[in-house]
Amino acid sequence: MNNTESKNRPIIGITMGDPAGVGPEITARALSRKEIYENCRPLVVGDAGILSRALTTTGQESLEIHRVDSPSQAKFVHGVIDLLDMKMADPEKLEIGKVSAMAGNAAFSYVKKVIELAMEGSVDATVTNPLNKEAINLAGHHYSGHTEIYAEFTGTRKYTMMLAHHNLRVVHVSTHVSLREACDRVKKDRILEVTEIADRACREMGISNPRIGIAGLNPHCGEGGLFGREEIEEIAPAVEAAREKGILAEGPIPPDTIFSRARGGWYDCVVAMYHDQGHIPLKVVGFVYDQTSQKWKAVEGVNITLGLPIIRTSVDHGTAFDQAGTGQASEASLVNAIDYAVSFAKSRAVNHT
Repeated sequence: MNNTESKNRPIIGITMGDPAGVGPEITARALSRKEIYENCRPLVVGDAGILSRALTTTGQESLEIHRVDSPSQAKFVHGVIDLLDMKMADPEKLEIGKVSAMAGNAAFSYVKKVIELAMEGSVDATVTNPLNKEAINLAGHHYSGHTEIYAEFTGTRKYTMMLAHHNLRVVHVSTHVSLREACDRVKKDRILEVTEIADRACREMGISNPRIGIAGLNPHCGEGGLFGREEIEEIAPAVEAAREKGILAEGPIPPDTIFSRARGGWYDCVVAMYHDQGHIPLKVVGFVYDQTSQKWKAVEGVNITLGLPIIRTSVDHGTAFDQAGTGQASEASLVNAIDYAVSFAKSRAVNHT
């Protein structure tokens, strides 16, 4: 591959995730795919000892681990995994499938490092494997998830989470807060802010005139105020304000029908009012369990943090401690996340040219 072809492939920084979870294994499986290297230049941020164990667990021993100190030292060729070795987790002491401060500290450090690489322009986009919130808090890093870590270390105030599975895309007014607090956060200004972020993100994906569906909060959108007034006092005014800004917004729409409409192509993105309202429909279509074989046939979907100065996509599942160490965890969500990161990176490169 010549230099021009190489430069057209963005450098994607990939965190290994919690070293006691499935992140190292799905990283090994994903980077065994030749097409990944045809589309991008992947750089893993993690621990060599943990990744080496994952290669054995997944039957990928033929892959070579190439330790680097910076992306400039990487080979970026199929068959070689370029790894920025953080030396944070000892495979002799780390128990697979268990919450620990060691694993939490390692996972946090991987994320912090990949953010630094992106902020300095050493990588074009970042992809995160799952971390465990209890583990990172045990290690003294008090965050409720990746999104909040990224927001702090990039100095971002206005951001939101997008989940995507094929043509179903969802952004959230609130995420990691109690349901009671989530209801209190349904305010016009925040709904408008999230709608604007969603519109910009869809355009970055190549959707020229995105149609944004805005979900209601209450059953039947409150039935004219009988079951709550948030639709009348906060959501409808936000929709009207979005329209005044030229956004093709529609709503509020009952939450029990809006996702079926979106999946049918009515909307390019849905604005959900809280975490589970958006997560449940995405995981119903993306996570497929086969009862006969008692195995997951598919674990797909991508988590994207919007509003950041850098690109961050992620798998849409947790550390899956129950599957860790089996070598059976599906890499599909990670492959999807890498594809989205590549797409966003190429779009930003064109727009900044």
